[in-house]
Amino acid sequence: MKIQIKNENFILHPSGAVYWESKKMIIISDVHLGKVTHFRKHGIAIPQSAVSENFKKITEVLDYFLPEKIIFLGDLFHSAKNTEWNLFEEWISNHNQETYLVEGNHDIIDQKHYYEIGILVVDSLEIDHFLFTHHPTEKEDFFNFSGHIHPGIILRGLGLQSLKLKCFFKKSNQMILPAFGEFTGKFIMKPESDHTVFVIAGDEIILINN
Repeated sequence: MKIQIKNENFILHPSGAVYWESKKMIIISDVHLGKVTHFRKHGIAIPQSAVSENFKKITEVLDYFLPEKIIFLGDLFHSAKNTEWNLFEEWISNHNQETYLVEGNHDIIDQKHYYEIGILVVDSLEIDHFLFTHHPTEKEDFFNFSGHIHPGIILRGLGLQSLKLKCFFKKSNQMILPAFGEFTGKFIMKPESDHTVFVIAGDEIILINN
């Protein structure tokens, strides 16, 4: 789904990524690489095949948009380095996009490891009148893209059935991206009259106005 913010075109993708057309830039939040391995190490029964899903998903998005830049809006890795770091190193070596990591609260891996593989780690990033952060942030005259919250929404049917789905949650000067990674959970949002919700329903984006 294509939307316009500050006269710039952005495409919301069902993966949870956002593509900024004029900058040829993909924006992704809360991948939480290493989480599956972390859970398995502590005895939680998650299929080993789930490890490859995040890499497959990112690759599909890059192949679709062919961006020149990638911004990860924090929590790229769930915790300390584990075997998934080796997979990430291999993955990033096969991609030549200029890549930034806006540091999140889970990003505890030493920055030098990212620099060694060509990723620039920053606290925040400003491009034109857009501010990229991990935590939702307000700054005058800037539109903020952020993550951290893992926004979701409950859709209810006439028969009392309900679905909890990931969503892009937009306020007047801010958009909170859904968590990109597998097994990341959702925080259920309660939209107000001036909020716009873009729900991810399978391969579709559904606009919900209040």
